[in-house]
Amino acid sequence: MKQMTCQQLGGCCDVVFTASTFDEMASMAQMHAMQMFQAQDEPHLKAMLKIQEMMLSPGRFQQWFAEKKAQFDALSDID
Repeated sequence: MKQMTCQQLGGCCDVVFTASTFDEMASMAQMHAMQMFQAQDEPHLKAMLKIQEMMLSPGRFQQWFAEKKAQFDALSDID
C-alpha cells in the first residue's frame, strides 16, 4: 500500500489516499474530486480547471499523468 495526498495528485488539499495500485489511487482521487465539485469547493474547482485545460493538449496531459504514476511507483510501501 502507498499513500499520496490530493495535492500530490493535482488537487489542493491534504486528504490522504491509500491504495495498492496507481489506478486505485487515481480512482479515489477522482471520487474525492466529484465530492468537492458537488460541494462547489472553490480551491478544488480551480485545481480541476487546470487539469481540464491540460486535457485540451493530450500530449501534455499524458506526460503529467505519467509523472504522477512515476511518483506513485517511486513511493515506499507503508506497513
